[in-house]
Amino acid sequence: MAIVSLPPGPGSIVEYLQDNEPQMAMVLEEQNGRLRLFTRRGRETTMPASRLLPWVGPRHPLPSSRAEMEERLARHQEMRHQAASVINVMEIWTLAQGELESASLEWFAGLIWDNPDADKLAALGRALLDAKTHFKFQPPLFLIHSQEIVSARLAEQEAARKSRELVLAGQDFFVDLWKSGKVINPPEEIVARELADLLLRRIRRPEDQADDPLWRNLTKKIPEHPHQALLLAQAWGLLPPHYNYLLDQTGYDWQDDWSQVHAREIQSIHQKVTTQKRSSDVTELISVDSESTRDIDDAFSLSRTEDKGFELTMAIACPCLDWPWNSELDMAVADRASSLYLPEGVSHMLPELLGTEVFSLRAHKTRPALFLQLWLDARGMVEKFSPRMGWVELQENTHYLAVEKAIEACVEPYSAAFELAVLLRDARISQGAVVFDQPDPEFILTGDKPDPRILLEPKPASPKAQLLVSELMILANTETARWANQQDLPLIYRTQNVALPPGSAGQYTRPEDMYRMSRLLANATLRTKPDLHASLGVRAYASVTSPLRRYVDFLNISQVMHLLMHGRARLCREEMETGLPQWKARLEAVNRIQRYRIRYWKLLYLRQQGQDHLWPAVLVDETHAQAVFALPAQQILVRAPKRLIGEKCFVGNRYLLRIGKVDPLLNEIKVLEVREDQTDR
Repeated sequence: MAIVSLPPGPGSIVEYLQDNEPQMAMVLEEQNGRLRLFTRRGRETTMPASRLLPWVGPRHPLPSSRAEMEERLARHQEMRHQAASVINVMEIWTLAQGELESASLEWFAGLIWDNPDADKLAALGRALLDAKTHFKFQPPLFLIHSQEIVSARLAEQEAARKSRELVLAGQDFFVDLWKSGKVINPPEEIVARELADLLLRRIRRPEDQADDPLWRNLTKKIPEHPHQALLLAQAWGLLPPHYNYLLDQTGYDWQDDWSQVHAREIQSIHQKVTTQKRSSDVTELISVDSESTRDIDDAFSLSRTEDKGFELTMAIACPCLDWPWNSELDMAVADRASSLYLPEGVSHMLPELLGTEVFSLRAHKTRPALFLQLWLDARGMVEKFSPRMGWVELQENTHYLAVEKAIEACVEPYSAAFELAVLLRDARISQGAVVFDQPDPEFILTGDKPDPRILLEPKPASPKAQLLVSELMILANTETARWANQQDLPLIYRTQNVALPPGSAGQYTRPEDMYRMSRLLANATLRTKPDLHASLGVRAYASVTSPLRRYVDFLNISQVMHLLMHGRARLCREEMETGLPQWKARLEAVNRIQRYRIRYWKLLYLRQQGQDHLWPAVLVDETHAQAVFALPAQQILVRAPKRLIGEKCFVGNRYLLRIGKVDPLLNEIKVLEVREDQTDR
């Protein structure tokens, strides 16, 4: 039999592809390139001759009865099936691979037979068609895939097989997990391991589409949910309740285990700092922080001058001393970007040995520091600013409540420092600053760790001490920015260049006013050039006062330190520009964890109080369809349908809200009822 290109005549056995499978038929009639065929199923069909596979024959006499044609087709089908069963396609590919890129069916047949008949040729054609990993049919030839392509296709084939097995085993398992919230019939160990790995990958990288087809098949029998993988992993026991999945998605290692791989570098830094340690030339400085703070990165001393002005010395921790720039440790710290302070604990940016011990400004311990010396007049205006490097030994680590009492009792230097803070705040307001004055709520987790109870602890008020610290920090960062600009020293500046309406400046305490002003203020951003920071009321702002807690401050203080010690910046402006996108992106990602996680616990707190609880709220905004309420004690915004309060409502009115469904994971709150608050507050 020969491979022919002309349309076969009546009585010829032919094959064609249908649904990607070879089908056999007998030609009844040919006319103008179209064939009328009799199929193995006893039906007649027509098709163009171009659809036929390039092997034809044998040819039988016509006319024949239907039974005769069916018998002939069945006989040839069996003969071809038997011939194909003994063909070793892999051996054929081994012989052909590397010799030719493509070949005809006859050429392949010559590798294994001397004089093959039509049925053997057809059987070989079928076998080559089936071996899609090794051959590709490109009529009338077969392409011979290379070893590289074959290996890749076999890997794909194996992956597809495993995927089918995984779906078969995993679908019902996921249904049971979703419905019951526990493991009922655990899968086999290998399948369980692959399913567990898949769940953790989906939690860690939900935007990765590589697993999408497999995931859709596995979860097609359970309801859609944005956190499907997380809920399944928790039901399985792979992850605990209230798991902070944001850490995984951001690539932020919780607490201090991450630093163990950098132990050698950390110890080297520790030894170098210890070797360089000198006697402190300043000892009267005091730090003010929360009682639980361990990473103390700023302190101050203050005295009055003869002309009723102020002489202020601030010390800023200097963790960049002998820092291994561009090392694996440096890249890890840059990737962390900021410390996290959450109700479930604290995770420090720096290794704890460095951030809470070696460089932390602990009382009676000598530490390297950047000193900022400022002389201010009686109005709080800076007359002179002088930075220098040195070593400091703090006189005391105190906390906000103690400082608040000292201010009330007119104890120095706190009384004078508070007086200066008021002058500084008022001066900023005169320059357009917008100051929000609201106490921070403190949420405490108590009880069983897997299912904690959340308490809202009203903090003892320390507004004067808080003002003292915040204004001194703003002053230090503002004056450092101004000085660096004069020195042409590249820093990373925080900017907020927005034009506020006239009369916007001031101190705000009412929720409705703070909400209105926050809508006018754009988010601050980071730049390498100084610019306005509208809400602070300053022309330039570069943060240096939290180098133990924020990598941007860490970088800025290293620039200042390098200039003071070596007469030049460590990084030029172009290098700062190059690094800024990555530093900025990481800081935004870590800040997102801080915001979202705090809100998660707040919503869980609301849910734990039950649906009968009435929440004091203030209306801060309203549209024709929606009302926005602030819960001042919890510092959270809640939206509700406008119909719940009717048409007669005014921003600033006080209400009581009854809250229904709260989903902390989806950040959803449903308000069931809104009542006017008739009590005097």
